[in-house]
Amino acid sequence: MISTVPYGLLRRGIEAKMDFYKSELIKLDYFKTPCGKQLYELTLSELEQVYENEKARRRAL
Repeated sequence: MISTVPYGLLRRGIEAKMDFYKSELIKLDYFKTPCGKQLYELTLSELEQVYENEKARRRAL
């Protein structure tokens, strides 16, 4: 059975997740992508990818 989620609730969830990734990246002193985009310009999937890449890069140091 497929249930529906009200649009407003879904949007708030996405924004909360985006805020989490932005704040974590800022804690890592990461403010801009190599192509020059600011964090607020990125989509959720882009933020997730940047965060995972940055965490992996710092573990490798």
